[in-house]
Order: sequence, then C-alpha cells, then structure tokens
Amino acid sequence: MKFETLCLHADNNQKDEWGTLTTPICQSATFVHKGVNTPSDYSYSRLSNPTRRHLEQLVASLEGGADAYAFSSGMTAITVSMMLLKPGDHVIATDDLYGGALRLFRNVNADNGVEFDFADTSDTEAVKAKIKPNTRLIYIETPSNPLMKVTDIKAMAEIAHVCNALLFVDNTFLTPYFQKPLLLGADLVIHSGTKYLGGHNDALAGFVVAGTREIAEKVLFISKTIGGQLAPFDSFLIERGIKTLPIRMDRINENALKIAEFLKTLPAIKKVYYVGLPESKGYDIISKQAKGFGGMISIEVDSKERAGKILGRVKVFQYAESLGGVDSLITYPMLQTHADVPEEERNRRGINDRFLRISVGIENVDDLIDDLDRAINGEE
Repeated sequence: MKFETLCLHADNNQKDEWGTLTTPICQSATFVHKGVNTPSDYSYSRLSNPTRRHLEQLVASLEGGADAYAFSSGMTAITVSMMLLKPGDHVIATDDLYGGALRLFRNVNADNGVEFDFADTSDTEAVKAKIKPNTRLIYIETPSNPLMKVTDIKAMAEIAHVCNALLFVDNTFLTPYFQKPLLLGADLVIHSGTKYLGGHNDALAGFVVAGTREIAEKVLFISKTIGGQLAPFDSFLIERGIKTLPIRMDRINENALKIAEFLKTLPAIKKVYYVGLPESKGYDIISKQAKGFGGMISIEVDSKERAGKILGRVKVFQYAESLGGVDSLITYPMLQTHADVPEEERNRRGINDRFLRISVGIENVDDLIDDLDRAINGEE
C-alpha cells in the first residue's frame, strides 16, 4: 500500500472482534490471564496495551522499521534511546539541537559517563574529525532545530557503521511522509509525536522506531523496565492525527514555501532559514533524501525591538511553544525552546534576541502572509 493508504488501513488484518472502524481505547491497567499454561497477548499496560500497540505497529510500518514504541513525550523517547549507551561511550551529535535534547545530553547522560562532542553534521569532514575509538553513536536532527541545517543521512550512516557506531535520527520535522531515515541507513528513528504525527496540539507523545529486531528488543527491555509509555487515550489521539498526516503535510509544505519566499522580500528580515529555498545550503541534499521540505522556518529580523513587536502583533499566528500542528505558531527560541542553552553559545550559533522560529499550519496562506506583513511592518 502507498503511504497515504497505510495511514488509514495499515491495520486491515488486525480488526477486533467487534469490527470497530477506529481503534478502541483500552483503558485498562491490567488484563485477565486465560490460564496458567495459556499465555495472554496482554498482561499489564506498562508492558503493552492494545491501543498503544496498534499505534506502535502503525508508526513502524510508516517508517519501515522492525518495530516502534510509543512514549509519554518526545523527551522520554530520546531518554530511552540514549539508555542504549553505556558509561565510556562517545557520542557525536549535531551542534544545532532542540534545547531539551542538549539539556539531557549535558546534564544527565554526561553525568552518567557518556562522552559528547558536538559537530556541524552537515559537514561530513567535521564529523569524521570527531571520531574516537570509543565512538558508539552519531545523533542527528535533520533539518535541525532551529537553524534548519540539513545532514546527509546516508553519508552519516556510512561514517557511523565504519567505526562500529549507530546512527540515530530525529525525524520530527519531516515525518516519515517526507523522509525515511531507516531506508537511508539509520539504525533508529526518534519522533516527538506531539508535533506533526498528532498534528493538533492536544496530546504529548514520543516514538522510538528501531531498524532491526535486535535494537527493538533492547528498546523494549528498557521501556518495560523504566515505564513512561504512552497512555491509551493519548495513543488514540495520535493515531487519529496520523490518518490526516499526508494531506496536512502537503498543505503545510505548500504554505511554507510561499511564506518563505514572501519573507525574503522584506527589508526587515535579514535572513530566512528554510530548507525549501533553492539557495539554502542543504537544498541539494534534502531534495535527494526527502520528498518535501516541511513547515519549519526561522528568521532573523533587524532588531530585538522588532522581534518583540512581531510576537505581540500576530493574530492568526499564535505566540506559543511547540510546532507541527494545524495552527500556525511563532516562537522566541532564546526564551523558550533554547532558554537553557548558555547565552554565549546561543549567540555564537545565531539564536539571538532577533531570532524567531515559525511553524506553518494549514490556514489560508494569504491570511498567514497578511498577518506576518502587518506584524513585521508595524501596522496596528
């Protein structure tokens, strides 16, 4: 089946005995055993739950993975993934990462004995220069958050596997509809399901998708040991969102391209970061490894004062953290997503007091452009 059909019918052979069209919410913590010598499919919802399992199998099929596991947030998914490492292991990570991932790596994983180096993973030579005998993982976001750097997934997989390391890819920004890292050589894919997969800003979720059964078994062991799995009702909400993922992503992609082109024409906008612009650094790579560019745009305006005014003036866009929903949002990374990153580091990377991040939604694009035009150019 094609991707659009899989989003709705991947479970055609797994219908329950009642023939429900939508997956029922199995709101039960425990399950009755059939007998001492008759194993049941489910015993306790921390281990597995019918509603969550249905969603996990759906996500695995969309990513082309051996299996997937759903968690209570994207950060839980990252945390579980990093528990595949042991003290003394060395990680090379994208130097432009979501602030929560940086906080985890530097303040939790590093304290537990994992060694980190950060590199511009869009530069393969820069990554090769960081390789050590104990390198066990290359961790990337592509496009990255919030500078939209594009990493060549296939090239990173080759580098990782030569030195007996794994490649983890955070695929939140593009989703499996636009980009399939496992098919390009990645070993594990991570999602904040809160974002595009759910798509409606009404549920937190995270996913780990394993490329092989061996990795899947390791993730399952960690998952059932520490907990943090996605609840049945939230599983239902995320699965419902996935049903419309293709049409939402198509509309978002279309809107974002038009908005990025518009923003380039404004004197107050000093730089537009959008991977769908032909002049963007990673355009050639993303055009080869993905079939769409997504809805994330970052901009640098000409002053701190203008940045503040934009956030106060928008009416169709909403000044709010997060991304990937049907609603268009605008975020101030230095105060929100990257507030825990030291100021000197933020400024060096360009995440300064003039930097804004935009998540394009599915509204009429003319309304979105008009809203930005008024907010940026100062019309009340």
